[in-house]
Amino acid sequence: MERPEYPMKFVLAFYGTRGDVEPGIAVGRELMRRGHEVLMAVPPDLIGSAESVGLSAVSYGPETQAWLEDTRDFWGYFFRNFWKVRDLQQYLRESREPGIRAWEEMTKTLATVAEGVDLLVSGVSYEELAFDVAEYCGVALATVLWFPMRVNGRLVPNVPAPAVRWAMKMYEWLIWRGVRKVVDAQRRKLGLPRATGPVPGRIAERELLEIQAYDEVLFPGLATEWARWDGQRPFVGTLTLELPTESDEDVMSWIAAGPPPICFGFGSIPVESPADMIAMIAGACAQVGERALVCAGWTDFSDVPQFDHVKVVGAVNYATIFPACRAVVHHGGAGTTAAGLRAGVPTLILWMADVQLIWGAAVKGLKVGTSRRFAATSEKTLVADLRRILAPQYLARARQIATRMTKPAESVAAAADLMEDYARRKRVD
Repeated sequence: MERPEYPMKFVLAFYGTRGDVEPGIAVGRELMRRGHEVLMAVPPDLIGSAESVGLSAVSYGPETQAWLEDTRDFWGYFFRNFWKVRDLQQYLRESREPGIRAWEEMTKTLATVAEGVDLLVSGVSYEELAFDVAEYCGVALATVLWFPMRVNGRLVPNVPAPAVRWAMKMYEWLIWRGVRKVVDAQRRKLGLPRATGPVPGRIAERELLEIQAYDEVLFPGLATEWARWDGQRPFVGTLTLELPTESDEDVMSWIAAGPPPICFGFGSIPVESPADMIAMIAGACAQVGERALVCAGWTDFSDVPQFDHVKVVGAVNYATIFPACRAVVHHGGAGTTAAGLRAGVPTLILWMADVQLIWGAAVKGLKVGTSRRFAATSEKTLVADLRRILAPQYLARARQIATRMTKPAESVAAAADLMEDYARRKRVD
């Protein structure tokens, strides 16, 4: 193992689902492998994930299960009642309340462990909190964004760039309105001046490192639009561990025993009715003449109907399983989307929340698949969507895009290089 010029101290604060936290764990493991001291700050129910690869971790924020259910319910309500602005604002405040209540305790936790580190790294969630802690501790801050969160005109294909930029700017201010009071209160307690606006603008003003942990091919033209940032927003590709699981051998044996299946997975967001979903998948796949592999994620599938052409499994290594499948159908998580694209198979995204909608738009824009809102999906629509993505042109395009995706090991190494270099520069400054 190569040794760094001198070991540095890194704290990586990542809150959210397994998909939100895994990028931090992946680069944290690489930094640790290089001889640095690394501490993860993650939700209590994901500490085991960090410790399983040898990283030290502290509890950061509330457990994610209730938060995930609130997120699912909010976006379900939003798309049914988008014209009820006041009701939506109230629903949003209520869904965010557990996170707001945890803000002070999370700040104390992060301030305690970030004192004297060479670099504090934040994921997407609570980057406002991490920004304040970095300022309070006088340490360097970098962010890892698994999605083009900063204002740009390339987020949604076929929508005029000025309209996209305006919508993203409004979204930034909506988020800021939701957290401004707690941010101001916490900054007062830390002895910091009042914040002047949304944190993305303050991060940009200070020229902090903003690693883009996804492939630029997913958003054509974005790298050119952001060229003026002069390396401040480098693209590295998706950060993932690609860990093998106990189920991989059994699943690959099942796949080899018949025609390649369609793989279904819905990640960390719990499905409200697992039995109904399995019945829908079984019926649709029977109509198109395909087998189905269903990856349970965080949904309990222990009491669902059994079908000969459907296999339900727990966690699997997507890097192993996806390339052996005919197509993948999932919720539109950043990591799952990237795994499907790297595998070179067509994709159907059945999205549940706002960011997943954008990944669905990206897949459609690349012509490697299509997307639909999960709540609007039926057996009939699923049959139509499957028949569409199983057409030869989608497979050909998916294989072409796969050659342009960054390999995970290269992505992790690039992110670690950027963090090391940035920490060294800030140490000299």
